[in-house]
Amino acid sequence: MNHRERFIRTLTGREVDRVPFIKVFGETNGITPAWEQEQPGLSKNIDSILQFEGIRRGWGRTTVNQHLSQRGVPEILEENETRLVRRFADGMVQIVQKEGDFHAQAIEFPVKNMADWKRVKANHVQADDPTRFPKNWADCVKEFKVRDYPLQLSHAGVYGFARTVMGDAALLYAMYDTPELVHAIMDEYTDMVLTLWGRMVKDVDFDIIEFWEDMASKNGCLISPDMFREFMRPNYQRVAAFAREHKIEIILVDSDGHVDELAPLMVEAGVTAMYPFEAGAGCDVDAIRRQCPTLGMLGGLAKESMIYGKAAIDKEMERARHLISLGRMIPGPDHFVQADVCWENYRYFNERLREVVMTTRPGIRA
Repeated sequence: MNHRERFIRTLTGREVDRVPFIKVFGETNGITPAWEQEQPGLSKNIDSILQFEGIRRGWGRTTVNQHLSQRGVPEILEENETRLVRRFADGMVQIVQKEGDFHAQAIEFPVKNMADWKRVKANHVQADDPTRFPKNWADCVKEFKVRDYPLQLSHAGVYGFARTVMGDAALLYAMYDTPELVHAIMDEYTDMVLTLWGRMVKDVDFDIIEFWEDMASKNGCLISPDMFREFMRPNYQRVAAFAREHKIEIILVDSDGHVDELAPLMVEAGVTAMYPFEAGAGCDVDAIRRQCPTLGMLGGLAKESMIYGKAAIDKEMERARHLISLGRMIPGPDHFVQADVCWENYRYFNERLREVVMTTRPGIRA
């Protein structure tokens, strides 16, 4: 059984020899600057040292641009030793911090009204934009056809894309004040990606459709169930229909925060898997599993344990064994490694997790 098969079978509840051992967060060769200083060259071989399976987070994506396009080279408005301020062609202005865990923050968003959205859509949200596909797409297709890792189509999020172009506060007000604008953004962006995906699936068999949402805080979902059903569910159902038509088994949602109430809504809309189930936000994976028995899950392990040392990590590994026993679960850290985690603890966390994965029989949850 190769990694691609193991990944799909685990999240869809079929019998599997073991669950995959994957990074979940960190991207390919993602490390902190301190680690590279301590271990020169680590960024080139960390994946092989820790024996992560698959690519990137454990599953791959293409270089086809499925987000805003034609954003241009950003104009630098301000720069000093610690940060820079830049503006993109779509109108977004960002502050970029040069150090720390969190690097980019938007301070001005491109869409404030329907006229703004029509401009952004016309210039940056067109499926037939020839720059969306890389020039070496034909070579990529050849590689994808012989891959042994899962591969995703990318959706910037029904909520997630709208917050990208409007910002959370403006978007939440708009759901009440100008709902037609919110529907237009969510529906028309989804129109674009469905058209783009239609071209991509002619060349490649995909395993996953991934949504980036991040629509919950530690206090719960940012919108009500009624708002979810009005604005988001119809677009998820359209994507689910596309997935069924093209035999894509996993519809995966990335949302940070306390998602206990969000998860059942996602399942209702056709989602089949979620991550990362942040322990620090109070996610109760056992309760979610009882309510959503067919939901695939990734993550669930407290990244903070890496800060506190081996005893804390060992305790988290016992939880990893339990999570595997629930079925349809691939355990891993519940978000990116933090800058105050030392390489020794990160390595210990992952070596222990690999040991757990290799020696724990997964539950079967059909």
